[in-house]
Amino acid sequence: QVQLVESGGGLVQTGGSLRLSCAASGRTFSSYSMGWFRQAPGKEREFVAAISAGGLNTYYTDSVKGRFTVSRDNAKNTVYLQMNSLKPEDTAVYYCAAEALGPCSFDRYEYDYWGQGTQVTVSS
Repeated sequence: QVQLVESGGGLVQTGGSLRLSCAASGRTFSSYSMGWFRQAPGKEREFVAAISAGGLNTYYTDSVKGRFTVSRDNAKNTVYLQMNSLKPEDTAVYYCAAEALGPCSFDRYEYDYWGQGTQVTVSS
């Protein structure tokens, strides 16, 4: 069992930055691939970024490449999402998720545990 708690969301102007954190409970955090997803009002939850269990491999959806960076600190049981050059279309609730088996997936149904989400609002 893994419990995930996101933090770091907020209101920022276009072009600004935020860093999201996701703190995990449990002693097996380092064995999970971790993903970030987001959901805007009236839209499906979509993949944003993922990082492998050891942190060597990262993946991003095209719309955030070059602007967002996913990282993790397994000693602190925490995964991060650094978001730069934010745009109004990045506005959404951001969720972190843990995947127990397999490599990083882009499919939200492959993830086993989810946090409660943190709101990110980018004003124009």
